[in-house]
Amino acid sequence: MNKNNTITGRHIWLIAGESSGDLYGARIAEELRKADPTVKVSGMGGVKMKEAGVNILVDSSELGVIGIVEVLENIFKFIKIMLFLTREAIKQKPDAVILIDYPGFNIRFAKRMWKAGIPVIWYISPQVWVWRKSNIPKYVKYCKKMIVIFPFEEEFWAGTGMDASFAGHPLIDLVKERTDASIVRDPKQVVLLPGSRKSETSRLLYPFMETAALLKERHPDWKFTISAPRQRTCDDLEKMLAAFKKSNPALNWPEVDITCGKTAYWMQRASAGLAASGTVTVESAIANLPLTVAYRLNPITFLLARLIIRKLYRGFFTMPDIILNRCVFEEFLQFQVVPEVLADSVEKIMPGGKRYEEVQQGMEDLRNALSLGHVNAAANAARIILETVDKNKNR
Repeated sequence: MNKNNTITGRHIWLIAGESSGDLYGARIAEELRKADPTVKVSGMGGVKMKEAGVNILVDSSELGVIGIVEVLENIFKFIKIMLFLTREAIKQKPDAVILIDYPGFNIRFAKRMWKAGIPVIWYISPQVWVWRKSNIPKYVKYCKKMIVIFPFEEEFWAGTGMDASFAGHPLIDLVKERTDASIVRDPKQVVLLPGSRKSETSRLLYPFMETAALLKERHPDWKFTISAPRQRTCDDLEKMLAAFKKSNPALNWPEVDITCGKTAYWMQRASAGLAASGTVTVESAIANLPLTVAYRLNPITFLLARLIIRKLYRGFFTMPDIILNRCVFEEFLQFQVVPEVLADSVEKIMPGGKRYEEVQQGMEDLRNALSLGHVNAAANAARIILETVDKNKNR
């Protein structure tokens, strides 16, 4: 301890398996260092966590697969990473391991850490309120603490015996920081957000483009842009788009640019978007961008999921709708992803559309629900982490 009787020399691991977790992990690492300049932070993450000074043991940049089929294709890679991290954790004995979302991998790693006597804190609750409720006792057993980012989750976990705290949503702060007051919304601009994973873009790009073509016929002055989060996704989209145009030469194509790394800009410039379900729906709502949301899974994954999930939590699969327990963004799943249906939905949320005012109110309500009095969510999470670590050390 130092002269102020605060614990120093802590070693904390952060484990993030996909791009959103990498972003949140970077912010937590920064806030941990602000609270304790002596803290050492290591773990699994991507570019953002590395830039934040995290000692990267495993690069997770390309681990963001989704669905049962995709996981099976990468199973040996995951096993190798799991064994390596387990050996390193036992060797290094960090004061705590912070698992960020990524439940398929992290629940197995949590068990290994529990067996090794290394405290586990989970950041961003797995969506057990939707499916795999049988895993709840495992989370309660393996984790010292659950830090949640949606307000209803604190109440959900309270009934299970888990020590859970709502820290606020980190995107509130991130979106606020990158907001540019000089960007003016274009009432004729629509942005297409078909996802970040190839498993998503390969199933959504074509219906999104068909929707754009249909909207262009109805509204010749509307403009369309595809936004990709990183260069690899951009390259994949360009190849898929070229192949689709070649196989559908009769379709009246609108001019569509594919941009890379400018999603934050288009969230402020466009007046509506067509997006894959995921973190981007919450981010868009915070940025005040109305969306129509769609999602398609591998057919086998979808059939297996239907067997496991008897009904959607609160009747929705899009997070803004789940959080507010009402339809903010219209959502369309699997066979419902039809260009005519998507086009009708986008028209309703553009300026002057039938649902425009309703969606504006919904996005404002969502921002209020996630802001927790406008605190810094990452700083709040870092505080909870250090308090939990110190409490465990003092036992």
